[in-house]
Amino acid sequence: MKKVNLIIGVVLSIFLISLLISCNRNRNPRMKNPPKHVILIGFDGMSANSLKNGVDMPNYRSMMKRGAYTLNNRSVLPSSSAANWASMYMGASPELHGFNTWGSKEPDFESRELTENNLFPDIFYLIRKIRRKAEIGHIYEWGGMYYLADNKSINYIRQANLSGANIKTAVAPAVEYIINEKPNFCAIIFDQPDGVGHSDGWESEAYYAMLNHLDNSLQTIVDAVEEAGILKNTIFVLASDHGGADKGHGGPTMDEMETPFVFFGKGIKNDFEIPESTMIYDIAATIGYMFGVKQPQVWIGRPIMSIFEE
Repeated sequence: MKKVNLIIGVVLSIFLISLLISCNRNRNPRMKNPPKHVILIGFDGMSANSLKNGVDMPNYRSMMKRGAYTLNNRSVLPSSSAANWASMYMGASPELHGFNTWGSKEPDFESRELTENNLFPDIFYLIRKIRRKAEIGHIYEWGGMYYLADNKSINYIRQANLSGANIKTAVAPAVEYIINEKPNFCAIIFDQPDGVGHSDGWESEAYYAMLNHLDNSLQTIVDAVEEAGILKNTIFVLASDHGGADKGHGGPTMDEMETPFVFFGKGIKNDFEIPESTMIYDIAATIGYMFGVKQPQVWIGRPIMSIFEE
């Protein structure tokens, strides 16, 4: 009888342990003290070389110094816009989500997986899935961005001339949205310095001048977050889709593929250079970790865990 009870006890213990492991695997991973707001700011065509070569961007560099960063992140190939912005949002590479050309408005080949909204699962969709009342925004300059996000999951969608000469007017849609709605997640994507790179060349004087202009735009957005009263509960993510060489991009050179990542704000380490190898699709995975979303099996992005103080 004792032997039977022992066997039953062992079997029951194994069952309970298996159940706990299963529950732990299926639990949404989340920060212990997560931010309430995440603002993703993207600069199209900003190369890692610009920062390595000393471009004058005091606000950007201040966020690097007070946050976590890498200048060795790599884009997917081709190193062009739609393929990489889609990868940044979708946590996977073009082989999986299907957006494989510069201006893809739909997958160039069949996506490996589709949600009920008929798009590869992206960060907007996944946040909305677990937070029905979240305020989610997508403000962009290049019209092609509209096709790269799950618009049914977004509250506020706006195309705006973000890189315009008059900074106050140019970024007003983003500033007003942040102050009035205090978004839980918002992506703000500029179309520059890509345009200047194509007209004057990457790492040209005009290219650097545009980056300095964008640096002032960045500070205006940070000021809006502070005015909204949410700065202490916000993480900023600064990213780019690709770099460039001469007056073009799309190829497999380091000048075209290497871009900067910066994370700054609540719970992020100070003056921390990210040691891991990172790819552009790791942005979605890292933002997903901040919100506690369950990462789809089809994603290949990995949260960049070293950046967090915890």
